[in-house]
Amino acid sequence: MNPDLPRGLDATTVAERRRAEGFNELGVDQRRSLLHIVSEVCREPMFLLLIGAGAIYLIMGDVHEALILLGFVGIIMGVTVVQERRTENALSALRDLSSPRALVIRDGKPLRIAGREVVRDDILILAEGDRVPADGVVLEAHELAADESLLTGESEALSKFAAGEPASGAATNTSADEGAGRLFAGTLIVRGQGLMRVSAIGEHTELGRIGKSLQAIELESSPLKDEVGLLTKRLAIVAIALCVLVALLFVWLRGGWLEGMLAGITLAMGILPQEFPVILIVFLALGARRIGTLGVLTRRLNSVETLGETTVLCVDKTGTLTQNRMEMAALSVGGRLLDVRGRSEPLPDEYHEILEYVLLASEIDPHDPMEQAFHHFAREFLANTEHLHPDWDLAREYELSPQLPAMSHLWQQAKAGSSDVVAAKGAPEAIAELCHLDADARRQIGEQAAQMAEQGLRVLGVAKAQRPAGDWPEIQHDFDFELLGLVGLADPLRPEVPAAVAECRRAGIRVVMITGDHPSTAAAIARAAGIEHARVLSGAEFAALSPAEQIEQMRSTCVFARVSPQQKLAIVEALKAAGEVVAMTGDGVNDAPALKAAHIGIAMGKRGTDVAREAASLVLLEDDFAAIVGAVRLGRRIFANLRQALIYTLAVHMPIIGLSILPLLFGLPLVLAPIHIAFLELVIDPACSVVFEAEGEDPALMQRPPRSRDERLVAARHIGLSLIQGALTTAVVAGLYWGALARGIATEEARAMAFLALVTANAVLIFASRSPRPGWHGMFTGLSPLALWVLLGTLAAVTVITTVPPAAAAFGFAPPSVANWLMAAGAGAATLVLFIAAKVAMPAARR
Repeated sequence: MNPDLPRGLDATTVAERRRAEGFNELGVDQRRSLLHIVSEVCREPMFLLLIGAGAIYLIMGDVHEALILLGFVGIIMGVTVVQERRTENALSALRDLSSPRALVIRDGKPLRIAGREVVRDDILILAEGDRVPADGVVLEAHELAADESLLTGESEALSKFAAGEPASGAATNTSADEGAGRLFAGTLIVRGQGLMRVSAIGEHTELGRIGKSLQAIELESSPLKDEVGLLTKRLAIVAIALCVLVALLFVWLRGGWLEGMLAGITLAMGILPQEFPVILIVFLALGARRIGTLGVLTRRLNSVETLGETTVLCVDKTGTLTQNRMEMAALSVGGRLLDVRGRSEPLPDEYHEILEYVLLASEIDPHDPMEQAFHHFAREFLANTEHLHPDWDLAREYELSPQLPAMSHLWQQAKAGSSDVVAAKGAPEAIAELCHLDADARRQIGEQAAQMAEQGLRVLGVAKAQRPAGDWPEIQHDFDFELLGLVGLADPLRPEVPAAVAECRRAGIRVVMITGDHPSTAAAIARAAGIEHARVLSGAEFAALSPAEQIEQMRSTCVFARVSPQQKLAIVEALKAAGEVVAMTGDGVNDAPALKAAHIGIAMGKRGTDVAREAASLVLLEDDFAAIVGAVRLGRRIFANLRQALIYTLAVHMPIIGLSILPLLFGLPLVLAPIHIAFLELVIDPACSVVFEAEGEDPALMQRPPRSRDERLVAARHIGLSLIQGALTTAVVAGLYWGALARGIATEEARAMAFLALVTANAVLIFASRSPRPGWHGMFTGLSPLALWVLLGTLAAVTVITTVPPAAAAFGFAPPSVANWLMAAGAGAATLVLFIAAKVAMPAARR
């Protein structure tokens, strides 16, 4: 680098730029404040229903029940807020402790500042390992290369040259020359040093423009949340209609507007779907905790169930399927190719020299992942050989240039009179030129390189030369090089990926790879991962298709290569238009728009960028691809258990309706009062949601395809089963109540017997509803300790309020005799036989 540093900006100019353009910040931080989270929860329609129900109690003057219900609302809302806040805090811990640092030249002096303080036209000094804080133009370059994978999706480091020098290789979205002379915010310097003039900061950088585009993408609503919301609204309409009907019926048959309104309110509160938000939140919140044990952070609770419905999993190659690092994969000497991936035995002697010289052509202490791979491999396979020379000194470096993509290192030997040794590595065609090969030899080298590239390898040529000590030409082309062979490097597949992909395929989930890499590289990785790769579609080919053709391609193509960030988003949108439920994984800035547009965005927590994590619904804390499969399994389990819980909940509402209307029609004393409804809702229904959530999974859960988006969570067949089970409970409890009154038992004691039978029937219905399969096998086994405590606690509570006089009086009961108590409990327990018979008689409801 030029030792005469430019002067850079002065303090006055810096202050003016900062006032005019602000700090170098993206401004796309989507962290939600506590107030924002509370506001979101309070606006949920289901919570508004709960609050409205409590308000009805207050209007009616029933402060006790109103306070119970509103207190319950507060508890559930608190649980939701705490869960959402916990995930936000966990995300904060993932963010960098501070912004990247920058070495800037101001007033002719180097100054280390925070990256956010960089302004436009600042001159930065960059070295290996630095994160580029802003977009800019390269002023000087010394073997400068940047890893732009987080921006472009390409895993190979790109060489950079001073702006204005013609470039021969591809670069970014701009032209090749322009891209080789530019650096971009968020990219990493992996080799060399350079000077850069800042041309754009903050939202005006390439990174900032991608982040800003996220604000225009609407978050997908959860299909399950929409369905539960629709079911809630329908039940609310039914509840209101029945409430009015019962109130009018009471006034018509018995007179008394106040009593009629109380009867109507009691019925409405019994069938208003206030349990549904409780059950949904409990399932999703506990599901998020379970998924958290797999190392998956849930940013949005509804993503838990949607992941279980996923039909297509879109994955980025670099950093998602692969480890985003380079490793030695193959050596070719004399046309003989040796695969060295996972090798443990010693290398044959004929491959020692090429490994020695590729190491000599690399930096001594490299940051470039490719050169780090050379060092790691050489330490393992050249140890205790004559091919490592610690007494040699690096005397001169011949840099990579746009005209000749190769670099050479000249080494002096300590032994007097020895010749200097030159090692070169670079693009195979550049090394062939350095070696002055004839046309036939060049063709053979090109064929060998193409063969290795088809395996997804990055291929370099290696050459050596000797020169009398001190006799050094000005350009590396003047050495008399001898070709040693080719080396191939690969970004290795994550070890857990093939098994995870195979399990996805067994579960009916199609894995689609979307990458910025070359089609041959993409096909090789897809083949190794077990992804269908018969057709590889490039981003340009995809963009040239009509919308209808794009949707058609989505049904069969599983590998997309040379894809830009905008095309990633278009692919996700095309999959959604084709009716797929799309999950998208990624870690780079270029993945963020697609992550946000997908039904489920899954970001890599360790390697991922802040922008990607903010856009995602789930974050893999340990970057473990296999955790996605575990999350899918849990999502399916949650859905299956949630269906059973809702079938149960609908069933236990039927007796409430029946016991509110039948006594009225037959002129009997009313059975249920608001406090009884509160007991049923605040004890039975929320408790049962915990029981069903803890249910284990069906062994064949991951052998079935995802459910169709047209399939309802609670279909007509499920509602039919709930109605029949509820009608059976109503018949048993109403018959018991009518019989007790007919035998002359006091109303308060008969009411206690009916209530005991109702609670007992609801408890045994839990056992019948644990699985959609009929029969007794497994019905009473496998209960979690928490479920046992819930059931025992519920039965203990109903025993207290039906046997202890003060507690019974608070509920309007009189304790039954021992015989009557046992008869009521037995009648409730006997409904289990009827429930099993109903499941056998309705096979369609078991699906």
